[in-house]
Formats: sequence, structure tokens, C-alpha cells
Amino acid sequence: MNKKQLFDQIKTKKSFLCVGLDPVLENIPQHLLKYENPVLEFNKQIIDATKDLCVAYKPNTAFYESMGLKGWDTLIKTWAHIPKDIFTIADAKRGDIGNTSAMYADAFFNESKSQMSFDAITVAPYMGKDSVSPFLNYTDKWVILLALTSNAGHSDFQLHQTPDGKLYEEVIRVSSAWANSEQLMYVVGATRGDEFANIRRLAPDNFLLVPGVGAQGGSLADVCEFGLNSECGLLINSSRGIIYAGKGEDFAEKAREEALKLQVEMEQILTAAQLI
Repeated sequence: MNKKQLFDQIKTKKSFLCVGLDPVLENIPQHLLKYENPVLEFNKQIIDATKDLCVAYKPNTAFYESMGLKGWDTLIKTWAHIPKDIFTIADAKRGDIGNTSAMYADAFFNESKSQMSFDAITVAPYMGKDSVSPFLNYTDKWVILLALTSNAGHSDFQLHQTPDGKLYEEVIRVSSAWANSEQLMYVVGATRGDEFANIRRLAPDNFLLVPGVGAQGGSLADVCEFGLNSECGLLINSSRGIIYAGKGEDFAEKAREEALKLQVEMEQILTAAQLI
């Protein structure tokens, strides 16, 4: 999915919502345990209940890797269940020496090898250009580079002052020469709302993947005030706030209700910005 197609989906659905699919077996409704693969059934019902309200799904691969072989099978089947007109993100946070990154790229982009072909993957930039380039060699895919995250320890490195500014600013500045806004996005946590104006100065045209709205306390209004651009430019991720909205047999309906609340708010924001 290219940038224009992604923006077209945003305009059609009046939404820039990304649903994080981060299932924990112990947290899913108990009635699903009767299924051969309870986690897969959980994911399928969440997807079916929210697919008209969101433009992206983001499975965090750790939640699948932790289950071994069955987890990988669940990830493959979850990806396959997502409608092909919805943007898919492998939240894998990979990044290693070049030949290793090439294998990671194959794992998440090359369907003929891995049975998965996500539209995008999250990548850690610490090892530099040669660790990111193998992902960018897939010219029809996206790299979502970690820039300014929402976790408590983000300040250990990301806010470190260099002669040219904060370290996360250097990440954006340097990486912007590796690919354009048609192939490169950045992760920016919603809890860092005060930095969005600065990020837009550095990356005016790139899409930003924004976790942290909802359960982590980030404000959608604050993010949009400074983060929106002429093509929306935002994918707002909500995971726990949607997928764990209900614990009973109506869990998928409860998930839809939470997704709908965000979609309605997003429609209002897009309308006010004259993007729809």
C-alpha cells in the first residue's frame, strides 16, 4: 500500500486508527479456550468487529514469538485474516547487521518464503544505515523507524543532547536521507505531545505511528494539534484500550464500541482540518 492509497483509506473510513493485536492468552475471554487456537479466534473476532473503523492493524510479534511454533502459525494466520485493503504493520523492532536484517526483511515481507507479507515493519535505528537498508530494498514496503517512544526509559538515550540537538532529532535528520516519505515513517509516542511540533519541523511529510493513546494516557487532541499534515500523516495505535474492552462473550462488540469512539473523534478532527 503506497502513501496515496493509505490516505485514500483514511478519507474513505474517516479514520486514522491502527488497532494493536497484542493478545495474551491469560487475558482473553475464558469462553474462547474451547477453540483449538483461542488466540487466533480472539484476533479474528477483533478484526471482524473493527475492520470498517480502522485503516491499520499492528501485531506486536513478541506476543506471538513467546508461544513458539504455534505463535508463529497464529501470526501467519492473523495476517492472512486481515483484509488486503487494510495496512498491516509487523511491530517487530528489528535491526541488525546487513545480512541479518535481510533475513528479517524476508521473514516479514516475502510471502513466498514466510507466508507473510506485511506492508510495514518497525525497525530500531541504533546500528545505522546498513542495518535499515535491507528493509528499504523492498521498494513497495515501509520502514517505521523508532524515533521518540512513550516508555519511561525513553530519556536514557533519545533526549540525550548532541552538538546538533537531541539524539532522536539526529535519528530523524540522518535517516531522512535514506528514503523519502513514501517509504519511511517514524514511531512517536503520544505521551510526547509537546514534541510533535518539533518533529513536524524535521519530518513534515512522513507518516507517524503513534502509540500511547488510551491506556498509556496520551491525548489524541494534543497529538493532532501539531501532528496532522496535509495527508493526515498519523496512524494512532490503540491496543489494550480496544482489544480488552470486554471480558465476556460480547468482547468483540465492546472492542468495536471503543474503536468507534476513536473513529468518531477522528472524523471530527479530519473534518475540522478540511481533510475530508
